[in-house]
Amino acid sequence: MNTDLLQLQPYPFEKLRALLGGVQPAADKRAIALSIGEPKHESPAFVAKALADNLSQMAVYPTTVGLPALRQAITRWCERRFNVPSGWLDADKHVLPVNGTREALFAFTQAVVNREADGLVISPNPFYQIYEGAALLAGATPHYLACLDNNGFNPDFNAVSAETWKRCQILFLCSPGNPTGALVPMETLKKLIALADEHDFVIAADECYSELYFDEQSPPPGLLSACVELGRSDFKRCVVFHSLSKRSNLPGLRSGFVAGDAEIIKPFLLYRTYHGCAMPVQTQLASIAAWNDEEHVLANRDLYREKFDAVLEILAPVLDVQRPDGGFYLWAKVPMDDAEFCRRLFEGEHVTVVPGSYLSREVNGVNPGAGRVRMALVAPLAECVEAAQRIRAFLKG
Repeated sequence: MNTDLLQLQPYPFEKLRALLGGVQPAADKRAIALSIGEPKHESPAFVAKALADNLSQMAVYPTTVGLPALRQAITRWCERRFNVPSGWLDADKHVLPVNGTREALFAFTQAVVNREADGLVISPNPFYQIYEGAALLAGATPHYLACLDNNGFNPDFNAVSAETWKRCQILFLCSPGNPTGALVPMETLKKLIALADEHDFVIAADECYSELYFDEQSPPPGLLSACVELGRSDFKRCVVFHSLSKRSNLPGLRSGFVAGDAEIIKPFLLYRTYHGCAMPVQTQLASIAAWNDEEHVLANRDLYREKFDAVLEILAPVLDVQRPDGGFYLWAKVPMDDAEFCRRLFEGEHVTVVPGSYLSREVNGVNPGAGRVRMALVAPLAECVEAAQRIRAFLKG
């Protein structure tokens, strides 16, 4: 077996199951899970119809590069969403469909990392576990940058040494962040692009939460936005990852895309051709329908906005918690050990949240997730409100 597998740590939800395994929750209260970030809003009916109308395509082998119509729909969406000038993104060179961002982030790391270079894969801390696992299985060393409240829950990139940047092969960004909800500012993105040029590393921007935000007049910038402002029409060293899972409430469709530097996309396509991860044709046709429509995305944001308003009104008086910049998580500071908080909350109120320390790694004696919990506001409004009321009762009790 691949001995690198021995380096992998248990997934946060494995740790959570172990934490709660011997706990008997209150029998008179139904379970409410704020733990897993799985969208629960209704999937768009028109996407389901497009999928059903094309089930005959199950008899067709899909190509790894995907349908031209899908790549063109993705390109047009990027132009609308991130103000990319027409013609900058070539659907044949800069865009690849993928089976969700998780699969793509892992595969991308395997394709990009040079195993002979003793390289680093740098990520925020706390982080999406796939960044770490992908790095380890690609033969790279994960390097974690703490996301603390005194820096707006973004890494302090200015504190990173030149030697660390020199060893960097991939810099993972997540904006809005999981679990913090923090946005990477435009000026920071520009500085990171300059650092990528100076030290020759790739910026891999995980933007799967980019369409979940609160101010309709100010959509969050992305890495493509920074390239546009810099006049960087080749998107050199810049690659973005997007998905329909959160944007369109389609986690089971397993549909997203990777876009950016054509000199990276081309060998990544070669890797994927051997990887055997082509998106089914019927899924591609349903995805075209989703990328071409924004009305359902606006309605989706309205639902999240309503839940954040209601839950924060209940929790803010008793808990150190603020509205994030984006995403659907609350990153709350709790008045005790985070794992103990989760265990006691589950036992007393039958509400499940995730210890922040399970989503982070300890570096130099500090775990930036310690003392915090992640709450996913994915359940229906009434359920989120009930969970918030139970958490408030638990804190007052």
